[in-house]
Formats: sequence, structure tokens, C-alpha cells
Amino acid sequence: MKKYGLLVALGMSFLMHSQDSAQIQKEIDANLWKPFQAAFENLDAERLNALYADEVLRVTPGGIDTENLFKKGNEERLGRHRKTNTELQLDFWFDSRHTNIDTSYEVGFYRMTLTNSSEVQTIYGQFHIVLKKKAGTWKIVQDWDTGSIFGEELSKHDFDKKEPIQFD
Repeated sequence: MKKYGLLVALGMSFLMHSQDSAQIQKEIDANLWKPFQAAFENLDAERLNALYADEVLRVTPGGIDTENLFKKGNEERLGRHRKTNTELQLDFWFDSRHTNIDTSYEVGFYRMTLTNSSEVQTIYGQFHIVLKKKAGTWKIVQDWDTGSIFGEELSKHDFDKKEPIQFD
């Protein structure tokens, strides 16, 4: 009988944790990911950079940035897109999310489509992002992304494995 009680308690704990994580992830979606997508698509570097913490570890195939240089890069890149009347569409989905009360580790795939009068360019990638809740607000504290896995370029085939997330 004690074993049965322990199993029920463990099961209830897991269910409550899963519900808590799901609720926290909804909060993260509304307060971080939806504005993240909107900032990119509106070419709003100031709004985008505000979603990152003051100190961020940013890792790309080009190297490690611990000085927040990527924020200036966001301003330059999105400003350049504005000047060339480039439209940007960002779609993404999550492969895994591990969340507790103040930390979330999120892995997924993205597709960024850039359209201007002379071309359409589509970029695919994978991201690993760590979020921390700081002073009641979710912020990105680590951002790693790549365009290839095991030396293979990510493509439409990789992205099309799941539907992109849709925000209400």
C-alpha cells in the first residue's frame, strides 16, 4: 500500500510540474517569443534588444560574444533591411523546452525569409536559448544558433518537420 501511495504522489507531482511548466511556457510565449517575432518582422532593433538581458552569452559559428556586440549588429542589420525596403518574416517552432519557475532552456528551428525588390532569401537554422526571469520579466541570457548540424546545412526539409508556432 505504501508503494501505491508513493507512486500516486510522484504521479501527482509530475502532473503538477507539467501543468506549471506549460503555464510558464504560455507566459514566455506571450511576453518574450511573440514580441521577439514582432520585433524582427517590424525591423525594430530597439525592441528586439530589450528582450535580452544586460549580460548575454551569444554563440554563433562566427564565435562567442560576451560583450553584447550582437545588439549593435541587430541595429545595423535591421536598419539596413529598412533602408532597402526588405520585408522579414520569422517563423519558428520548438523541438524541446525545459522550464522551471525562473529558467527555461528552449531548442528549436527557425526560418527567416527576407524579401525585397530584387530577391527572396530564406535562411534556416537551429537555436538553443536560455531564458531567466529577472525582476518579473523573462529575458534571453544565452543565445546560440547555427545554420548546420553535423556539417549539413539546415534546409526546408528540416524546418518542415513541424508547423511553426502561431501566437494568438
